[in-house]
Amino acid sequence: MARSDATTEATSRLGAVLAPLALAQFICSFAGSNMNVMIDSISKDLGTDVKGVQTAITIFLLVMAALMIPGGKLTVKFGRTRLLTIGLTVYGAGALIAALSPGLGVLILGYSLLQGIGTALLIPPVYILTTLYFTSVTSRAKAFGTISAAGGVGAAAGPLIGGLIASAISWRAAFVFQALVVVVIVLLSRRLKDPLPAEPGRRFDVVGAVLSAAGLVLIVTGILAASVNGWLTVILVVAGALVLVWFFATVRAKERAGVEPLLSTKLFRSRASNLGLVTQNLQWLMLLGTSFTVATYLQVVRGYDPIQTGVVFTASTVGLLGSSLLAGRFAQHRTQKTLIIAGFAMTAIGIAILILLVGTHSTPWAFVPGLLVVGLGLGLMLTPSVNIVQGAFPDSLQGDISGLSRSVSNLGSSLGTAIAGTILVAGLSGGGYGAAMTVLMVGGLVGVVFAALLPKEGKPVPAGEAAQARS
Repeated sequence: MARSDATTEATSRLGAVLAPLALAQFICSFAGSNMNVMIDSISKDLGTDVKGVQTAITIFLLVMAALMIPGGKLTVKFGRTRLLTIGLTVYGAGALIAALSPGLGVLILGYSLLQGIGTALLIPPVYILTTLYFTSVTSRAKAFGTISAAGGVGAAAGPLIGGLIASAISWRAAFVFQALVVVVIVLLSRRLKDPLPAEPGRRFDVVGAVLSAAGLVLIVTGILAASVNGWLTVILVVAGALVLVWFFATVRAKERAGVEPLLSTKLFRSRASNLGLVTQNLQWLMLLGTSFTVATYLQVVRGYDPIQTGVVFTASTVGLLGSSLLAGRFAQHRTQKTLIIAGFAMTAIGIAILILLVGTHSTPWAFVPGLLVVGLGLGLMLTPSVNIVQGAFPDSLQGDISGLSRSVSNLGSSLGTAIAGTILVAGLSGGGYGAAMTVLMVGGLVGVVFAALLPKEGKPVPAGEAAQARS
């Protein structure tokens, strides 16, 4: 199907097109990490504890992961720009409800559920529209680089921005801030035109959506229950795995019957994409896991307030932003595989520095070198992983792969918060910090292994072509 004239026009206006898309990714990533610096304030104000706030954060990330695949599929049925607007509306409403929450239950309703659902609806259109608007390899790489950098910076800068707002006004104002940003995005996104028409008659696999979401929810809930009951953890994780097996069995059965399933098995036939999805999962596991662990330790053990905690996290923001901005130059001389390997290695080294320095020094400056290196490593590899996954499939499968890609990334975020957070909370008065960070460091080493298995690529983008992409 031919693209409309709006596609060519939008491509020529790179900044105008990317602004709302990148800002949407920024605010969703911000929502996942800014809560970390407000854990102590929220728990005291709402009469809960660190575990309660951790649960709210994990549910938010989990709802995104569980619903991202259905969200990607709904873009075809309702249209990409329309679903983007619906997602932003739900997200903004959730932010306002969270800002007014009198207790943990309402906070979970507004933040964890509504903002999580809104994110699952609006993020797939962001990546699909980017793929459809930017058709050349270089322009698409630059566009994905901008959006990935916005997401990474949102996650890394979340603690600083959230800390400033919470200290100057209140933690509730941080949610009002998100709602205001959503209004700006809605206004900017009015310029966007859908390159492809919606297909309202397109079948939607409701059973598949329920099974995939249920499987992910059971697994992450099982991890959260580890500090309460070990047997319950085993039961929930096994049950979740069985539900996911059931889900994939229904997918294969529907494909054999000629019925469109929630997720095409074609998405798992690319070795590069499969390995790229694993690297995405591990990257966000380390990013959100490190953010939660360090922020909680600073507030609960060291007694830092939100703004002090946010200032410490400036180091990771600077590192991530710096390496993201230089990613284009690195790509001229190194393959995406090499950048991902280097990124995982650097991130693991940064976490090791955090373990060693924090264990031997009481000054807040002990956190800076490690967080800086972690930020540099993550910024180096976020964009290459997205490029590998999204670039492995044609436009006809972009709805599916975008949903799967974002689901895998957000599952990594929820697992990072659940695993590292559970270990930390269980041993806050002892060696919980060191144990949680060690698990995250191992995740980085595992990432190096999977990145090394990525297939060989062609030569890096020539300098002239890369310069053209930046123009």
